[in-house]
Amino acid sequence: MPRGKILKDPLSAAEQFKTSGRVIDIREFGSGNINNTFLVTLEAVEEKQFILQRVNTHVFRQPELVMLNMRIAVEHMLRHLQSAPFIAGRRWEVPRVLLTQEGRDHWLAPDGSFWRAVSFIDSALTFDTVQNTEHAEEVGRTIGVFHSLLNDLPPDGLADTLKGFHITPLYLRHFDEVLAKYGAGKSPEVNYCLRFVSERSARAHVLENAKEQGRLRLRPIHGDPKVNNIMIDTSTCQAVGIVDLDTVKPGLIHYDIGDCLRSGCNPPGEETEQWETVRFDTDLCRDILRGYLSTAREFLTENDFDYLYESIRLLTFELGLRFFTDYLEGNVYFKVKNPEHNLLRALVQLKLTESIESRETAIHGIIKDLR
Repeated sequence: MPRGKILKDPLSAAEQFKTSGRVIDIREFGSGNINNTFLVTLEAVEEKQFILQRVNTHVFRQPELVMLNMRIAVEHMLRHLQSAPFIAGRRWEVPRVLLTQEGRDHWLAPDGSFWRAVSFIDSALTFDTVQNTEHAEEVGRTIGVFHSLLNDLPPDGLADTLKGFHITPLYLRHFDEVLAKYGAGKSPEVNYCLRFVSERSARAHVLENAKEQGRLRLRPIHGDPKVNNIMIDTSTCQAVGIVDLDTVKPGLIHYDIGDCLRSGCNPPGEETEQWETVRFDTDLCRDILRGYLSTAREFLTENDFDYLYESIRLLTFELGLRFFTDYLEGNVYFKVKNPEHNLLRALVQLKLTESIESRETAIHGIIKDLR
C-alpha cells in the first residue's frame, strides 16, 4: 500500500490500540455518513492493519453502551461459527473489537472525542451498489447469516443505544416539529417531498402496530445492513461478513430486511444525482430475498412473511423522511458535501418508495413464490 499522509489526531488514537510495531500509515476509509473511519497500517508481522473510528457522539450519545452491544454480539457470533451449518466450508469473519493497552474497548481523547478499533477483514471489498445476481444473493445471505447467528441471543441482553431508531412514527413526529420551527423553502423539489410525506403519513405506523399487537417480536438486529457494509472475498466473490456493528440493538428484523432491500434494489445507488430515474429492481429483490431465505427461512414466522413488503416500502420512505428532515433542520445529523445534499438524498429515497409502490403486486408475488 502506498504511503499516505499521517493524520495527527488519528495517530494519537491509533497508538492506543496497536498490538505491535509502529504506525506507518493512516488514511480515511469508507464512505460512512456518521462516524469518521480510518485504515491504520502497522509495521508488524501479523495483523498489519486495523480499522479505527472516531464515534459521532452527537448520534451515539451513550457510546460505552454501543461498545458493550458490539462485544456481546461479536462474542455470541464467534461462539456459533464452528457449529453453524449454513456457513460450512465458507470463509466467514466477524470483526473483533480491539482493546487498548489498558484493556478498554475504547479510548477517550483529551479533547473528549471517543475512539474505537476493530479488526480489518483482509482480501475483501465492499460495493456501493449490487453488481450482479450472484452479488445480490450474497448480500441477502449475509443478512440471513447475521440474523441466524444471533437468533438465540435474548434481545433484552442488548442495550437500546438509539432510542426511536427505525421507529417511523417518531421520525414523522420530529419532521412535523422541524417543519413547524424552520418551515420549508419554495422549490419544486421541496414541494414534491412535502406532498409525498403528507400523502403517506397514515401508513407510517404499520410495523409498530404489528409489534404492539404481538404479530412481530423484537430480535437482535444489525441496524444498518446496507450493501456497502457487506464484505465480498476478492477471490471467491462470496460474502465473508458484515461490518459496521455500532447499530446492533434490539429491534424488528424487518428493519434490517427492508433496509437491505432498499439499499440493494436501487441500481443507481442512494447518492445518484439523477433522482428522477431511480427505480426498484424486482429481479434484484428476488435474488436478495432468495439469498436471505437460504439461511433465515427456518426461524421466520408466518407473520414475519406477511410484513415483508411493508418493511421494504416503509424503510425506504423512512430514510427519505430522515434525509428531508435533516435538510430542513440545517444538516445536523448526516454528513453532507453541500447544503442541498440531504435534499437530493431524500428525493432519491422518495422516488424509490414510489417505484416500490408501483411494483407492489410483483413484490408480493416474489415473496409468495419464495415463501
